[in-house]
Amino acid sequence: MADKYDSLKLDNQICFPLYAVSKEIIRKYKPFLEEIDLTYTQYIAMMVLWEDRCICVKDMGAKLFLDSGTLTPVLKTLEKKGYLTRRRSDEDERVLNVEVTEEGMKLRDRALDVPGKIGQCIALESDEAVSLYKILRKMLGQF
Repeated sequence: MADKYDSLKLDNQICFPLYAVSKEIIRKYKPFLEEIDLTYTQYIAMMVLWEDRCICVKDMGAKLFLDSGTLTPVLKTLEKKGYLTRRRSDEDERVLNVEVTEEGMKLRDRALDVPGKIGQCIALESDEAVSLYKILRKMLGQF
């Protein structure tokens, strides 16, 4: 007979291995990102800018699953480093747009080898990685 507290056992939680793996992967990023003077959150913000070039903070937050209270200090730091500019929209001053600078685009070249280095740290076959990615994206689509 199952213990009524089985659902509270750490080993029975899907959230715990997701949390732990996420934390450990981000820890693996640290030395590679230190080489280009970025934190993980700064790195993912720059990834959005490298792709979109210009985006409003609200949309960036939605893409990164970050609220403005978390994203604002990250963007301010990146602006001080010269990687982006923040500017109010001419159409609606409540909207804050973020645009990558030329210096920010140069940083992309310095970051090119980061995904490959991380890939070498994760012992998954390519088909396993693809399956995991699809599952995680499916889960994110529910939030």
